[in-house]
Amino acid sequence: MTGPVASEAALVSRAAGGDGSARSALVRAHQGAVFRYLRRLATDGAAAEDLTQETFVTALSRLSTWRGEGSLRGWLLSIARSQWLMAQRAPAARHQPEEDESLERLGLAAGWGAPMDPEVLATRLEAHAVLERALTALDLEAREVLTLRDLEGLSGDETAQALGLSVAAMKSRLHRARLALVAEVKRGGDPHG
Repeated sequence: MTGPVASEAALVSRAAGGDGSARSALVRAHQGAVFRYLRRLATDGAAAEDLTQETFVTALSRLSTWRGEGSLRGWLLSIARSQWLMAQRAPAARHQPEEDESLERLGLAAGWGAPMDPEVLATRLEAHAVLERALTALDLEAREVLTLRDLEGLSGDETAQALGLSVAAMKSRLHRARLALVAEVKRGGDPHG
């Protein structure tokens, strides 16, 4: 192994051995991808946050089982999917979203102080909103394959493995999902349009 794969394997090895800084580095490197994936599945931010934490608790306890055959991100997303599926089977203990986010934190996330042409911002926001509505209108299988392959950038093999499908079945599902997404975008993401 050379390059990024070798350094990731070394980081995993150190983390599996209990190195706290290596564990933190792994979480920082992959938590965004895990959260985005779970957010697409759960459609509830609080549930996605909880599942992200559960994913990393599980993954960190099982680091020694990662064989390095696929990407670490693909392995983590497989664990995230398992966590989500288990949560779907569990009794529905609904978590209420917390309302304690500070105005300053929200403002920074919204881009306070960042110069941008209001017309460009409005166009971007509308395009993003149409895409989000279109993705939400798709069935779970379509959202899942699009998130893994197109949004998170997993390879075809990694996506198939994460979904428990053959590569051919994953490609078929991905093609159908992409067509469905384009159809939804053309409708403006409105399932009734």
